[in-house]
Amino acid sequence: MDGKPENILDMVRRALAAQAELGVGELVVKSANSVEPRTVARLIANGSRVVPVAAAIGVEAVETDASPASFGVELDSQFDSLDAHRAAICNCQLCTLGKTRNKFVYGVGNPNAEIMFIGEAPGAEEDRLGDPFVGRAGQLLDKIIEAMKLSRQEVYIANILKCRPPGNRDPEPQEMEKCFPYLREQVRLVHPKLLCALGRIAAQALLQTTAPLGTLRGSWHVYENTPLLVTYHPAALLRFPKYKKDTWEDMQKLMARHESMK
Repeated sequence: MDGKPENILDMVRRALAAQAELGVGELVVKSANSVEPRTVARLIANGSRVVPVAAAIGVEAVETDASPASFGVELDSQFDSLDAHRAAICNCQLCTLGKTRNKFVYGVGNPNAEIMFIGEAPGAEEDRLGDPFVGRAGQLLDKIIEAMKLSRQEVYIANILKCRPPGNRDPEPQEMEKCFPYLREQVRLVHPKLLCALGRIAAQALLQTTAPLGTLRGSWHVYENTPLLVTYHPAALLRFPKYKKDTWEDMQKLMARHESMK
């Protein structure tokens, strides 16, 4: 060494060489926005890391467009269709549920639906078949939708999580954090007029609150400029049939709002 500052290109070359030794699980880029977003989405969904070059070479960046932590937020408006989005994320390994699932449960229904129902996570039947709300709770949801004079094919149905938590336990915070950008992109692509959160967990995740279900029911909320109504999860109605009356009151409110928007 002659005491002169190392050329930045040499530093980058050394960083890339170090990257090669680490294997294909790393991608070193100039900044978060310097790689085509869909490429980043696939890398992240498959468990890869996307590392800004400043981080790879151990220097402080002078200027940066985005940070790795913000990838999930920035990627959620980069797809042209639900099919393209599903193809990009269906092999997701961002959390341990990717290793325990049987099938990735994306969503089902009309890609241009005016009403979108959102639950918390797939159950055993959903994990087996790959579609949301196909078990006993799903059959009850179908009856509710039919009572609204709609069909499953006319609405869109999705969950916060795309993989079943073992034993149907509640989703863990880190699982929802990893998976929520996928749901956000689904909402953006469907662009419904109204959202309906099914149950406490879905409602709290969408509204970023810890308020109990009883507090959230009965009034309209807003999720990213879209009106949102909270009601009971169909599984809760199977355990506590007395809530069916309240749920139907919620659905009447949903139908009235939908009719007023025509």
